[in-house]
Amino acid sequence: MQDDMGLVGLSGKVAIVTGAGMGMGSATARLLARRGASVIVCDINEVAAHATCDAIRTETGVAEIVLCDVAQEDQVEALVERTVKIFGRLDCAVNNAVVSPDNRPIAEADMAMFDKVLSVDLRSVMLCMKYEIRQMLAQQSSGSIVNVGSVSSVRPQPNNAAYVAAKHGVIGMTRTGSLEYAPKGIRVNAVLPGAIDTPMLRGALETSGFTEADFAPALSRFGRFGRPEEVAEASAWLCSDAASYVTGHSLAVEGGYLTR
Repeated sequence: MQDDMGLVGLSGKVAIVTGAGMGMGSATARLLARRGASVIVCDINEVAAHATCDAIRTETGVAEIVLCDVAQEDQVEALVERTVKIFGRLDCAVNNAVVSPDNRPIAEADMAMFDKVLSVDLRSVMLCMKYEIRQMLAQQSSGSIVNVGSVSSVRPQPNNAAYVAAKHGVIGMTRTGSLEYAPKGIRVNAVLPGAIDTPMLRGALETSGFTEADFAPALSRFGRFGRPEEVAEASAWLCSDAASYVTGHSLAVEGGYLTR
């Protein structure tokens, strides 16, 4: 089952991936399983979670589903407890769950949407880190956490104040976690995807009436959208022992967008 040897492999490790039902989360869960990890497929959408889990098992990987609203503390605590009950431990996690960005200027902000975006895109990352780190400390073992930010973590976009605030916060929490827990052998990093070809992006294009050909050249030096698998590779590397000397880092996967 393991398709990579040595440090980049994840054989014997247990991983949680949140928002694993589709897009980058699904691609990440599948890649971690191919690298040898036993994967908890976490999502609020049961149908989507089963699709990812079934795909992993078809590829002879090991996966189980835990349904969870990651904005709810009791459910996140139960997610980690369930992971340990199923697989015995927790070695790495990719905190990927997200809701669609807001789409209004600040003066017209919908505060209910603002609260929802911060709850899922920021608060959930804090909750996941809290219980993931607690478990890693209880095991007295090293571990790796990858938080999924965005290019909006460092380069704001108009009409996305809640999303930009949440994704900026993800970097801040990532760096804080890396400082607090590096002495315990727990690494905390982030990946910052750019324009990635996911259902969320396709939905936004459909709403706006744009096509990839219209939009991609402004968002990538390659003139195309990224693939979910390309972000998954970054997360898998950060989870692996090949990244054993990397913590507090934000790895951009954005086709050169941030160099503009």
